[in-house]
Amino acid sequence: MATPIAAHITGTIWKIEVKIGDLVDEYGVVVMLDAMKMEMPVEAPAAGRVTAIHFPEGAAVNEGDVLVTLD
Repeated sequence: MATPIAAHITGTIWKIEVKIGDLVDEYGVVVMLDAMKMEMPVEAPAAGRVTAIHFPEGAAVNEGDVLVTLD
């Protein structure tokens, strides 16, 4: 079952911490967002393997946009 990981705040993707195929632990950081000059980690809600990364580093994203999908 696919697990989407969405942005919890509007900002810019500062750093992608994972690659497709990586195993991620529950609460593992997958993306760092830059929002209002603050770095905000986006954490996985469950453990899984990264199957998709939906935005590149530097992309502007809105709250609710799916950033990474785990399977």
